[in-house]
Amino acid sequence: MLIFRKMKRYFYASVLSLAVLMTACKKEKNTPDTDDDGSDTTTTPTTGTALDRIKDSVFLYAQEDYLWNDQLPTYSKFNPRSFKGSNDLAALQNEVDALSQYAKNSSGQVFEYNASSPGTSKYSFIDDGSTSGELGGQASGDFGFEPRYGADGGLYIKYVYPNSPAAAAGAKRGYKVTKLNGSTALTPTNDNVEAIINAFYNKTTMTITLQKPDGSSINANLNTASYTINPVLTYKVFDAGSKKVGYMVFNSFTSPANATPKIDAAFTKFSEEGVTDLIIDLRYNGGGYVATSDYISNLIVPAAKSGSLMYTYYFNQSLQNNNFALINKKVFDGELEAGAFKPEQNQVKFSKKGSLAINKAVFIVTGSSASASELTINNLLPHLDVKIVGETSYGKPVGFFAIPINKYELYIPEFETRNSAGNANYYTGMKPGSSLYPGAEIDDDVAKDFGDATEGCTQAALSYITTGDFLSFSRTQSPRLNSTRVLTVQQVRDFGLKLDGPHFKGMIYNKVK
Repeated sequence: MLIFRKMKRYFYASVLSLAVLMTACKKEKNTPDTDDDGSDTTTTPTTGTALDRIKDSVFLYAQEDYLWNDQLPTYSKFNPRSFKGSNDLAALQNEVDALSQYAKNSSGQVFEYNASSPGTSKYSFIDDGSTSGELGGQASGDFGFEPRYGADGGLYIKYVYPNSPAAAAGAKRGYKVTKLNGSTALTPTNDNVEAIINAFYNKTTMTITLQKPDGSSINANLNTASYTINPVLTYKVFDAGSKKVGYMVFNSFTSPANATPKIDAAFTKFSEEGVTDLIIDLRYNGGGYVATSDYISNLIVPAAKSGSLMYTYYFNQSLQNNNFALINKKVFDGELEAGAFKPEQNQVKFSKKGSLAINKAVFIVTGSSASASELTINNLLPHLDVKIVGETSYGKPVGFFAIPINKYELYIPEFETRNSAGNANYYTGMKPGSSLYPGAEIDDDVAKDFGDATEGCTQAALSYITTGDFLSFSRTQSPRLNSTRVLTVQQVRDFGLKLDGPHFKGMIYNKVK
């Protein structure tokens, strides 16, 4: 679980190059830079507090780098210094939220419209530098598991990271939460959701009672801790009729150094057992490194597609016209060359890895599947038989890199990614079974473990791979869940997004030179 201090409760995006990553790592513990805080004294006041100048800088970087910068107001109309908050970071986030509400698409919808919290940004945020330290696969200060409501209204554990405090206590996916910090008020109401979020993400200790599928219970007293994230939660091979189907739960696109050994272990097993079809379970994967997405895509793509276009980054016209003085100095150490942000300089091509020849690939998604997860699916869609099952995904075809300002780091969308067919049309999410994203809308049966062939999403994926069709129940969701349904599919998704807490959703850009 990649946790950030403030963020938007249930999103977060980021995109930066490998070069930017190095820069971000160097500046992870940014100290106040009073000589050069990024502000432009020719267009902003030359007097004011340090916080005033940071607010100015947030606005000026957005003017230069924001993907939709042509729709932002002028400095005098926006008045960056007017934004207040309970503390400095809250004031800055309020400014970022306000900036995010100006840019609209051709239908008049705000690009960063956040349905769960209107008026706040869906993608943009500013933090205290903690994001840079979390992307390498090292979790710190959390319990190592997350909750989710099922269609029956019960609160379940949706995943547990190995080596975490929760894993050590015996928690597993599918266990039902029956008591949390002494409270049994766990039904899906807004007040209960806030209390659950507070317990899982804002406390350092927890007492919890979990009911196993067999009806027995365990009690645990947990403390937050640091541990290394293994993004591959499990993998296996299904014998499905005449098919060998590889199944992998990939929960976070952590850095290549952290992720690729775990991915390789799974795909080595798939190769050894003659796998010809795949189920990649991304249902809670909020994204991460684009380089890791590229790596997985190259393992899956047909060998004949090697050398063909995977996707292209598109930046705003100002950056394409080489108007990038601020970030060139602050982020790229003056190393950007003319044309660095042109689309033709930001194309990524397939380079087949491994020997697997995949016929069909089914991706399992929920509203928590974001950014690099969606990027992987979108990139592969034009090149082989790809389907998605589950809920409508998060919806984030944009990304950014970290901009250090004083002791903070600013994340605003700087580019859009489009696949080889030119498609980036999933701002509202990828809907399973739609014309652009074929598949089936199915409940996430959180009461069943990963890799259980009877779990709805997994069962439907196996059905498509073996028969070419989804099970009839998939069109109206699982009969088992319908018989005990308390929440609609949309409500399960909405509550799921809220319970993601301050959970990272994004992708780390790795192309600009």
